[in-house]
Amino acid sequence: MALLEARNIVKCYTAVPAVNGVTFSMEPGEVLGCLGPNGSGKSTIVRMLTGLIQPTSGEVLSGGANIQKNLIGYREQLGYVPEEQELYPFLSGWEYLELVGTLRGLPRAALAKRIGAMLDLFSLSPAKYVAIGTYSKGMRQRILLIAALLHDPTLLIFDEPLSGLDVTSALIAKNLIKLLSERGKAVFYCSHVLEVVEKVCTRVMILRKGKMLAHAASAEIQERAGQSSLENSFVHLVEERDAARTAQDILSVMRAA
Repeated sequence: MALLEARNIVKCYTAVPAVNGVTFSMEPGEVLGCLGPNGSGKSTIVRMLTGLIQPTSGEVLSGGANIQKNLIGYREQLGYVPEEQELYPFLSGWEYLELVGTLRGLPRAALAKRIGAMLDLFSLSPAKYVAIGTYSKGMRQRILLIAALLHDPTLLIFDEPLSGLDVTSALIAKNLIKLLSERGKAVFYCSHVLEVVEKVCTRVMILRKGKMLAHAASAEIQERAGQSSLENSFVHLVEERDAARTAQDILSVMRAA
């Protein structure tokens, strides 16, 4: 049975749906990449998958049951890294993770041990008692990653998880996603970075204006689109403008008298 499933989900804010009839499912061990230009519905889908908003129609299921029927139980198995870094700036990194772990119901002794080890592995130990408000963007992102992983969830939703990370931290995160998949976790990976999606995801779905244009393995999407890379396939399916030509036009405007 699917760990996560979306059945014909629709979300309307106005007369034009932000998401229009999207269907997919995720089995244990899958890493599903979600791609699309700004305004394609990615963030709205993430909010529906995390239970932050409800679909206008259709449903999101976990283990065959609508997540809205037991949202607390569903979130117990969920790890979430949001696109926006919404943290409590006056708390230290340790205090924030302690708060998250306590809300997750982790035993105090085990929680302290796990936080200490995670902060050390993510190179945050020197700043563990420093207010998050003083952290760099990359440091805050590492705190969000730790918070999502702290309770060993079975389902992870990552929305631009590498944003602001340095090269080493990004490499750790990419290797970690592979290991999570090998352990039977399901990962929904939402990003604009196509080359990372191509490397870490077992399947990819491409959105445009709220609709799903493709949903398959990266190689299959390339074959169908007649392209040599996921990036070229994405441009072929989604973009209405020639990116190279547009760049040349911008350069021409810069040089114009």
